[in-house]
Amino acid sequence: MKIDISFKDPSKDYFVYIDELKELEFDSSVAIVTNQRVGGLWLKDILPKIKSKNLHIISIPDGEEYKSFETLNYILEQLFIAKLDRKSTLISFGGGVVSDLTGFAASIYQRGISFINIPTTLLAQVDASVGGKTGINTKFGKNLIGSFYQPKAVYCESKYLQTLPNREFSAGVAEAIKMAIMFDRNFFQYFANHNLHKKEELAFVIKKCVELKADIVSKDEKESGIRSVLNYGHTFAHVIENETKYLKFLHGEAVSIGMNMANLLALKLGYLKEEEYKRIKDILIKFNLPVYYKIKDKELFYESFFLDKKSSNSKVKFILPNSIGNFIIKDDIDRDMVISVLSEFA
Repeated sequence: MKIDISFKDPSKDYFVYIDELKELEFDSSVAIVTNQRVGGLWLKDILPKIKSKNLHIISIPDGEEYKSFETLNYILEQLFIAKLDRKSTLISFGGGVVSDLTGFAASIYQRGISFINIPTTLLAQVDASVGGKTGINTKFGKNLIGSFYQPKAVYCESKYLQTLPNREFSAGVAEAIKMAIMFDRNFFQYFANHNLHKKEELAFVIKKCVELKADIVSKDEKESGIRSVLNYGHTFAHVIENETKYLKFLHGEAVSIGMNMANLLALKLGYLKEEEYKRIKDILIKFNLPVYYKIKDKELFYESFFLDKKSSNSKVKFILPNSIGNFIIKDDIDRDMVISVLSEFA
């Protein structure tokens, strides 16, 4: 199965392949960027599938806290040591951290070389590997330095999810639920009726999420409009991740809490009914996702919103559900209203 991602500039077009990776052949040098855990489990599977003039392996530590300048610099140094040129290709082989770092490195190495994503986590397959967002974190916030840089192809192989820890699996489900709440009420109901333990159930979720994201990214590559809706839950989540130094929660877990916070705001503003608020919360809990975070300083938490790249002109943009399956974008919510929501987590 393959899904087309198309843009106004046809040179950026590519396909997302689902369970179709057989062999990749290159007439240039290739470097695979992976982490220690994924490499230990799956490198022996992927290496025979890659045919190239020279093949290099770059292994980085595993964890969101390593999505940093230091790790980016290490990747770039390894590319120079391996003497990769502008015709070379990078392959991201891992989760969202690996794909973000690899894509960013590809976008700036010798002013841009090709890269391919082979995501090995559910979160990366349903979200992070598709759409060309790349970047790193800083002490000021998440993904504040990066680029929009599209891969040449994405290969989602369901077998790589076999060794995924339960927490990582649930974190990926959070991003899939996000898509459903924003765009498709029937898709949201799918999570109520299925546990995603069966291969065909999981394949359906991956396909549906990629199709939804393909449509959105094709319309708005650089997040000037509808693509910003994919940040539902993230305005809160990025503050949570930064406050906890990326050590307490996986990204999808923080997004789950962020969605619950955004939903409470939508409930208070009248965009979400009490019954819908509870339904979403129950689905998140069903998939073992956290919905609560203790805010130590609600004033500081609120001020942190303004460091986020989604804020502009001293206004915070909130993506909220306008009932399940619809959204509303608000940048004029009264500060006291937001503080009242944060108070319920303080």
